Amino acid sequence: MQSNSKHLELLDDTSKTFEDEFFKYAQPFEYEKGSSPFFPDDFLKYFYILVEGKIKTYQINFQNAKEMTIFIYKRGDMFDVITLLDNQAHDVAYEVIENAKVLRLPIQKVRHWLNNDTTFNKKFFPYLAAQMRHTEELASDLALHDTRERLINLLIDNMNPNKHFKYNLLQNLSNSEIAKLLGTVRHVIERTLKELKADELIETSRRNIKIKNFQKLLERSSQYLLEK
Repeated sequence: MQSNSKHLELLDDTSKTFEDEFFKYAQPFEYEKGSSPFFPDDFLKYFYILVEGKIKTYQINFQNAKEMTIFIYKRGDMFDVITLLDNQAHDVAYEVIENAKVLRLPIQKVRHWLNNDTTFNKKFFPYLAAQMRHTEELASDLALHDTRERLINLLIDNMNPNKHFKYNLLQNLSNSEIAKLLGTVRHVIERTLKELKADELIETSRRNIKIKNFQKLLERSSQYLLEK
């Protein structure tokens, strides 16, 4: 696990002392697709870094079974940041959506690094800002745009390396998972994809969406209107 994890962005430009201490405390775990291996109280004791695969965090209304995905974590992502900062249980659920490998660290040790290691701070706080920006954009999209606009925005952000939590997000993602990202249901996403395909803006194959005309797609997005 260590040889595979050395290339995590978190460890870039860090000191040898920090790297040695990191691997001293990091414990590797593997989880299968479809499993829900985490509970809120786990994050009072441990902090996790994703090495491989995808894990989503979501909330669900058990009365109507409506589900909303908040983040889909990929390689290099850290969780749970909120519990790390406020030491309170975070009422969200987790599911492995692609076979995953993680590193588990004692949360008190991570808090020690946060308070005492400048190299860790330089990685952590921009990551925290990216999470906050993503959450803000999620709330705005749900409040201000319809499903078609939200899907178009997601397709564009999927190609933007500056959008940490959306870049290359759609690779191998099912229509059901895309729907949960956008706060809707699968058949609405499938209908919208068919419309975009009919307009020759995209091509679709199994779990893959390819943009045919990026400029025209951009012109139909809310992002384009903001840039005008």
